[in-house]
Amino acid sequence: MEIKVIAGDITKIEAGAIILGWFEGVKRPDGELAVLDEALGGAIAQLISQGEIKGKIREVTIIHSLGKLPAARVVVLGLGKKEGLSLDRVRMAVGEACRLLPQKGVGDAATVALGAGAGGMALDGIAQAVTEGALLGAYSFRRHMTGEAEHGELKRLTIVADKAKLPVLEPASAKGRVLAEATMLARDMVNEPANYMTPSSMAEIAASLAKSYGLELEVLEREQMQKLGMGALLGVTQGSRQPPKFIVLRYQGGASAQVDLALVGKGITFDAGGISIKPSEGMGEMKGDMAGGAAVMAAISAIARLKPRLNVIALVPCTENLPGGEALKPGDVLTVMNGKTIEIISTDAEGRLVLADALSYAGKLGAGRIIDVATLTGSCHIALGDDCSGVFGNNQELVDKIIAASAVAGELMWQLPMYEQAKEQLKSEVADIKNVGGKWGGAITAAHFLAEFVGNTPWVHLDIAGTSMSEKERGYIGKGATGVAVRTLVNLALSLAQ
Repeated sequence: MEIKVIAGDITKIEAGAIILGWFEGVKRPDGELAVLDEALGGAIAQLISQGEIKGKIREVTIIHSLGKLPAARVVVLGLGKKEGLSLDRVRMAVGEACRLLPQKGVGDAATVALGAGAGGMALDGIAQAVTEGALLGAYSFRRHMTGEAEHGELKRLTIVADKAKLPVLEPASAKGRVLAEATMLARDMVNEPANYMTPSSMAEIAASLAKSYGLELEVLEREQMQKLGMGALLGVTQGSRQPPKFIVLRYQGGASAQVDLALVGKGITFDAGGISIKPSEGMGEMKGDMAGGAAVMAAISAIARLKPRLNVIALVPCTENLPGGEALKPGDVLTVMNGKTIEIISTDAEGRLVLADALSYAGKLGAGRIIDVATLTGSCHIALGDDCSGVFGNNQELVDKIIAASAVAGELMWQLPMYEQAKEQLKSEVADIKNVGGKWGGAITAAHFLAEFVGNTPWVHLDIAGTSMSEKERGYIGKGATGVAVRTLVNLALSLAQ
């Protein structure tokens, strides 16, 4: 979709539709909406008085102008109550409209800086939110469909403003495009079937990103992993015929050689559970078990485009987790590259195993901060639902920073505790640690497991098991992969560079 910012009067714009916001509880049109209402013979005011236009969040009302305006339609977009307006409401509302309009045959639309002057929101933030909402709301994944779509697509959105505001709006919209495109890259990767998105495919995408955005790339092969002692990652890959890949992407934006931020993402391209095999129902969704890896790869691509002054590295251990004659077995003991040994209780707790080697590798590089992102536990999904990711960490300052970054992105995250008693569940009688604890508090024991491989480095773990996929459309989130954590990670990097 093309998105451009122009100077002009929205009421005089020629487009398939013009989009204006409306607040819940307001009784009569004002500003530009009043001008449009007059041209339409009071149709908007009548719909408000009849209760058809309520202004509730994401409410979309389409009114045909029937030649009374240069635009073919007027879209009145609900923004909710004025006092509760936020950038994510704007993002959600625009996403809803941009997903719906193509279904009505609209190929181009125009809007304004929705909600400007309300809620204390900065103009640049609004332009960024409008751009993100439009691109993410219009997103679809049709790569493997041979038939034509039922409807067209929204090809162009124009943001109309006073000429004096363009120097603020244009770069903000450009930043929004970078963040949205990175999120859509992660969505594409997660939505791909596992026979297309193999570990080798992820390495190929990493090579393309490196070439496009000037990143340094290293892909460790099985032999190199063996030399490094990555026994946990190699243990998981035993049941698969697909060769494992350990992706290392580097962005050098700082003056020193220090790795300021390491982003570690779980890259299990398909998870059958191994010998501890999962139930067949819903197993197809396990193609998305590499969502954490996709998130950090997409995030570092956006970071490279935005060029903050810090050094970032993305580490993605990639493999499948399948049963087979050589597969890892419950009761086996593996040795991580930092020398610690792990007793395998369940081969279905494989994500933490590959992360153990990746976190150890980040420590070997001397990373100043580590963030890992993983579809790690059903326990976190049960605890926080579909819309909120779990946050764990050993450094409260870094935890606070990432939660603040998530708030800017509109991605709900909640800190969960890491009380010491839970760690007792991981004690093993044959190795340094077990890979799973007891029945309860699984998200917490998983976080404690990962903490064993970061030492004293400031570290945060994001459990996105419940948020990486969506079963329904809402706002700028469609069915399927969400691309969660990409924009949060980019926001974090930008804040650390300030």
